[in-house]
Amino acid sequence: MSVPATTVWLAQHELRLFWREWVSLLTAGRTRRMTGFVIGALVFLGLLHLLAFSIIAPLAVTGIAPDKQTLVAVAGGLFLALTTMISQAMDAVTKAFYARGDLDLILSSPAPTGRVFALRMVAIAVSTTALTLAIGGPFINALALFDGPKWFAAYGVVVALGALSTALATMLTIVLFRTLGPKLTRAISQVVSAVIGAAFVIGVQVAAIVSIGSYARLAFLTSQPVTDMAPDPASPLWWPARAVMGDPWALALLMALGCGALAAVIRTQAAGFGDYVIAASGVDATGTRRGGGVRFGRVSTKGALRRKEWLALRRDPWLMSESLMQILYLVPPALLLWLNFAGKVGSLLILVPIMVMAGGQLAGGLAWLAISGEDAPELVGTAPVPVSAIVAAKIEAVLGAIALIFAPLLLGLALAAPKFALVAMLGIAVSAFSAIMIQIWFRAQVSRRRFRNRQTSSKVATLAEALSSISWAGTAALAASGTWFAAGAGIMAVLTLGAAWAMSPSRSLSTYATS
Repeated sequence: MSVPATTVWLAQHELRLFWREWVSLLTAGRTRRMTGFVIGALVFLGLLHLLAFSIIAPLAVTGIAPDKQTLVAVAGGLFLALTTMISQAMDAVTKAFYARGDLDLILSSPAPTGRVFALRMVAIAVSTTALTLAIGGPFINALALFDGPKWFAAYGVVVALGALSTALATMLTIVLFRTLGPKLTRAISQVVSAVIGAAFVIGVQVAAIVSIGSYARLAFLTSQPVTDMAPDPASPLWWPARAVMGDPWALALLMALGCGALAAVIRTQAAGFGDYVIAASGVDATGTRRGGGVRFGRVSTKGALRRKEWLALRRDPWLMSESLMQILYLVPPALLLWLNFAGKVGSLLILVPIMVMAGGQLAGGLAWLAISGEDAPELVGTAPVPVSAIVAAKIEAVLGAIALIFAPLLLGLALAAPKFALVAMLGIAVSAFSAIMIQIWFRAQVSRRRFRNRQTSSKVATLAEALSSISWAGTAALAASGTWFAAGAGIMAVLTLGAAWAMSPSRSLSTYATS
């Protein structure tokens, strides 16, 4: 048994927290699902290996040569992995400043804070690397099976990238903290994290859509124009790609760079983490300093309830990055629809289904926070207010937030095409209301901190919400184009809602007060 406050003891603590977080993420906090999760994970890994084998086998028939085309494809995959890992690491570092409930206890203990935060940074690197290996491992194994064991060097490259991404994310967050202060760093870091994570994927998809007319990132990266613009195969820019393909010197250099960068950041910054945490502890979830007076005014019951819901949504610490990611990933399909159909039906029509689908998805997330993520359900349930009024206030608050977000877009669309704007407005309202009702029917009281893994609580609700948004988006697009086929798509959306209601565990609003 290890001695408390030693490096081994603290490392065990971090590993224990890491394991609990992953179990909670994948089982929605229900440990009885663990057996099912293990079986599902094994099945998923098996299917992912089969997919990797089916993709790699044809490519490896004649061997994979380190030519420019291959180097471009490998380098593109590495850069995608790096940006994704930086985004994940930056999110984890931000949580280390603001959201880890054990930091106050650790800082008040006799344990060396520098050692604590050094191990925490290593834990962030491990968790970031583990997720990438879980997705990329099957493809590495397939490459090693069909083209030789030299491809196992890719595991070392992923480890180096994990260390490098953690170092970069830590320094970027610290720079934001020192430049902007704790008041703005949380919000800005979420935006930066979301943009970094999505920028390369969206950028490559947009370039592929513009150049070859499809989403196929690999086809774009291996296309002749990209290959012609790439540097010569002997260029040092290809060393990371060559490290993946088994070059020992390139691998050693990359490992030294990644691990050395992380070690340097730990050496220079770990001791100061305590000061950042103390500064961040004086900032609440809204990014404002705690304290100050509060004004009370005369307002109706429903008005007070709506205000309470808006305040709770505004204070949610991770809502901004999640919502921004949803919006950013709608850019490529919007561009693809625009290019393929703009000349046939009018470019502005393409905006209608995109806005309706985005409205439904955003409303689903906001409704989950307002309904399943209620911070004080017992207190709300004991208030001298009818349950129907509480639920109605939540619905109105979410619809009001959606209206505030989409009002500028609808106004701009109305100036150019009033008919399309009217259809889009009705479609957004119906799609958002449908997503809210699905969240009400499948309500399960959990902590707001589970916002990012809310999909694990009910697969039926997640599928129903997605199908509903797609169906209403199709209905709006067909209605805007003036065809009666819109009625068929609308019927499909209604049937989806009916099926979701029939399968929901609670079909009455009164369950809100008793759950």
